[in-house]
Amino acid sequence: MEKGIKIVTIGGGSSYTPELMEGFIKRYESLPLSEIWLVDIPEGKEKLETVGKMAQRMWGASPYDVTVHLSLDRREALKDADFVTTQFRVGLLDARIKDERIPLSHGFLGQETNGPGGIFKALRTIPVLLDIVEDMKELCPNAWLINFTNPSGMVTDAIVRYGKWEKVLGLCNVPVNSLINEPEMLNVGDGELTHHFAGLNHFHWHRVKDANGHDVTDQLNKQLVEDASSLPSNIFDVPFFEEQLQQMQLIPCGYHRYYY
Repeated sequence: MEKGIKIVTIGGGSSYTPELMEGFIKRYESLPLSEIWLVDIPEGKEKLETVGKMAQRMWGASPYDVTVHLSLDRREALKDADFVTTQFRVGLLDARIKDERIPLSHGFLGQETNGPGGIFKALRTIPVLLDIVEDMKELCPNAWLINFTNPSGMVTDAIVRYGKWEKVLGLCNVPVNSLINEPEMLNVGDGELTHHFAGLNHFHWHRVKDANGHDVTDQLNKQLVEDASSLPSNIFDVPFFEEQLQQMQLIPCGYHRYYY
């Protein structure tokens, strides 16, 4: 019998984990797993157990024979992994408070993936990811690392540049949300719009053309000003200024609302 795929999720106690499990269950036919290891630190033990039990129930309700392991031992979990996903916050929520409040105390906007707060978070996070990469080189040298830990752009670049690990993908769902939502806003089908992005992660802008090559950026910007229904729930609804968007001729990431 062919060996199934082993996936290790570091930051397994995260509230993202059930959504991740749902994605794996829906795509099992193309990604036939045999085991998932959810890994966290001792301070996250209670959350790991709560979220882990939910993950085990989700797989138990599925038609697939997948074992979910919970562990506080990263090295134990990483051995012979095929994929490693990361979704953690170094310093927990107390660190996020500092990322936001310290810049504010100096007159700068505090946001955890952009500006000074993003730099703070990167400086805490990159050393931990580089340690994980060193463990992977020893314990699962053929595995791919899928990074969802913010600030994703800076972290992923550091993994390649300083960790010397090229089997890595850095993910951010914010640009993907634009690809999903904007065709619906214009009542066109998937694949009919062409998106041109500049920037990374939560620090990007884009322009959009329709199937005939006509720029529809202004049209989308007008709808963004009028309707914030496509905004992620973690972004407070601070309205954009329509005149500013028209002058820019760009669609900003939702997080730029705070800055503008």
